[in-house]
Amino acid sequence: MYVFFISKGRIIWYLTIILLLVMGFVFCSYFVNKTEPTINPIYMGDTQEKAVAFMFNVDWGDEILPDLLEVLKEEKVTATFFISGKFAKKFPQLVSSIADNGHEIGNHGYSHPHPDKLNLEQNKKEITDTEQIFQDLQINSAKIFAPPYGEHGKSVLLAADSLGYKTIMWTLDTIDWQDPTPEVLLNRILPKADHGSLILMHPKSCTLQALPRLINSLREQDFQFKKVTEIIK
Repeated sequence: MYVFFISKGRIIWYLTIILLLVMGFVFCSYFVNKTEPTINPIYMGDTQEKAVAFMFNVDWGDEILPDLLEVLKEEKVTATFFISGKFAKKFPQLVSSIADNGHEIGNHGYSHPHPDKLNLEQNKKEITDTEQIFQDLQINSAKIFAPPYGEHGKSVLLAADSLGYKTIMWTLDTIDWQDPTPEVLLNRILPKADHGSLILMHPKSCTLQALPRLINSLREQDFQFKKVTEIIK
């Protein structure tokens, strides 16, 4: 009888320990989820409407941008330009011209670093420093952030969200920084274009050459062209 009593006591003790561990895990999970909600970047716009958005990430390409803007003007297409703070500071008139032509200005960080190598405060500073440049230039910018290199780790997403920004990725990538031929660039986009597609480009010569055909081909498929903030609503 004595042996049976000891064994039963051990079983109760083990069950108590297990119960406490489970309760601790649930408790911690609850408060972690409360303090650090899941923040997801945006990869696609509204899929209910047949529209796409052109988004240009700009940290270089000042020699291409004037002609690029002229093509967009001739085709009556407005796009979203994610511009780095250092570019805006170096080429203020060019950035003002982008805004004056009716295009949307988004935030691309200040110095174009690898955001995943920065901590939370450093990522916030990249965004706010760029925001300040836009304010100094009296340019209205949207609360959308395209992180350089598409890096969107935890500190990047938390930094943008804490400042009221939506982190924008892309649906389709021209990969134009590799200097493909216009035909290769078009083939990367046209067969895959769909409702709500966010199409990533840069101010490159190959993009400039392909852009009129890209616009006309998408129009032939009855796509409309929207800015990022219009298409993600």
